[in-house]
Amino acid sequence: MASEVLQTLEEMGDPSRLEGMARYGIRTDRAVGVTVTVLRRLARGLRLDHELAAALWASGIHEARILASLVDDPALVSEAQMDAWVADLDSWDVCDGVCGNLFDRTPFALDKAVEWSTREPEFEKRAAFAVMACAAVHRRDLPDAAFGSLLPVIREGATDDRNYVKKAVSWALRQIGKRSPELNARAIGMAEQIARIDARSARWIARDALRGLRSDAMQTRAMNR
Repeated sequence: MASEVLQTLEEMGDPSRLEGMARYGIRTDRAVGVTVTVLRRLARGLRLDHELAAALWASGIHEARILASLVDDPALVSEAQMDAWVADLDSWDVCDGVCGNLFDRTPFALDKAVEWSTREPEFEKRAAFAVMACAAVHRRDLPDAAFGSLLPVIREGATDDRNYVKKAVSWALRQIGKRSPELNARAIGMAEQIARIDARSARWIARDALRGLRSDAMQTRAMNR
């Protein structure tokens, strides 16, 4: 099954897309040039299959790893698998795909996010905050208190000036602030605390987050939750 899917990806691939992907900071040395839209369409034709997902991830092919995140069963994902996959991350789009398609839906999502927030490798640390951001949107089964408890973790991550980390920190703070009026107020308060940290990244995160958290659209959305 995995070999058939990999062959399909090869046939769908368009090498002319690789240059454009690279311009957006996507690693392309093991990519074949298949869009995410096409990957989602392909995934819809496949049922959830934990073993297939493992084989696709093990291939190391860029698009196969995104597809793996779309066809894996969150109920069968273990903490060990999450740790292994996060250690393999080498491109922001695979990071965000696996966090938003799979990791955020597991029972371990927020625990892993907190654990990974202290990791040193850039994409592993980004994954921590990407999981927070995606879970804030997708996990309506979790109480707001679970996300409020992440705000101090976000503050601790605000001094990392690496581009893919600081953008994910702001993303997590903004998405948590969308969940409810209470979390919106708490997220704004945390962004104001972050603004007072003497670090360039913290000032950038605070400005970026507050611009979104205080916007009319964000206020309306939070109040309607």
